[in-house]
Amino acid sequence: MDKFRMMFQFLQSNQESFMNGICGIMALASAQMYSAFEFSCPCMPEYNYTYGIGLLIIPSIWFFLLGFVLNNNVSVLAEEWKRPTGKRIKDPTILRYMFCSITQRSLIAPAVWVSVTLMDGKSFLCAFSINLDIDKFGNYSLMMGMSEMEKMKLLARIPCKDLFEHHEIRVAASRYIKCISQACGWMFLLMMTFAAFLIRAIRPCFTQAAFLKTKYWSHYIDIERKMFDETCKEHAKSFAKVCIHQYFENISGEMRSFHHNRSSMDDTDKEEEDKRSDEEKLLGIRAQEDMNKVLWNWHTCKPALALRKDKMDGATNGFVKGHTPVVEKREWAVYYSKV
Repeated sequence: MDKFRMMFQFLQSNQESFMNGICGIMALASAQMYSAFEFSCPCMPEYNYTYGIGLLIIPSIWFFLLGFVLNNNVSVLAEEWKRPTGKRIKDPTILRYMFCSITQRSLIAPAVWVSVTLMDGKSFLCAFSINLDIDKFGNYSLMMGMSEMEKMKLLARIPCKDLFEHHEIRVAASRYIKCISQACGWMFLLMMTFAAFLIRAIRPCFTQAAFLKTKYWSHYIDIERKMFDETCKEHAKSFAKVCIHQYFENISGEMRSFHHNRSSMDDTDKEEEDKRSDEEKLLGIRAQEDMNKVLWNWHTCKPALALRKDKMDGATNGFVKGHTPVVEKREWAVYYSKV
């Protein structure tokens, strides 16, 4: 359990690396799911196109939404977007930066799914087999005397081995459509790679100061939320501990007077120290109404990002006016050589 706890703390402290790992796992999972998926084209003119294109698009949308669900920054983005302004102004550039960062990570798994699907070619064959011109494959007499509906039904059976009788035509048509599908897959990968290259190449051309400011405050919002949650947990734990101690003390005020030896006194001192530490963690908030007011004010009116300098008013370079640091004087000895 200690190893798992240490790993969990490491992942929490390195959230960016953790999210990159999650995106990589999702990408591998998408490829593995497609390899384990049993493709079954309906081989009917009314459903071939819907099934083939749906298999290409719907899992991609699911992976994209799953990337948003697994990203913890989505809740941070939503809270920052919907919170009242209060004493802290909302910066749209920070929201755009957080949204773009989440979107870029969420697009990895859908891109892998689309590229793997296009490289395999089964969904492309199922969707566009009806649009084939079968005369290109050498058998001109196959379609003679057939109505348009019969031709469509015959072409819709090409993806199915058991339903299409002419093996050579089916193989030739399958290779033709899969070739087009693989070409589309390589074009898709080329476009995605080129877009990623442009994003990385163009970003340094803009003002780096604005980018660093946006990145800093986006990290600040995430860290502030985590620390606020941790502080609330510590306060709740101390509040419950002190409340329980006071309850037992009120029930039996003489519970600690049973033993008067030295060990009991040491234990009593330790308990008093723990109690004082718990009292300090309460930070002066000792009533339910006060805590509810603190939580309400944090949501409706967050404090301004301008820290107070307690006991350091008028300080310059870390020293208060009228006071100079005491510098220890040192004696230096200089030796001259005639050589």
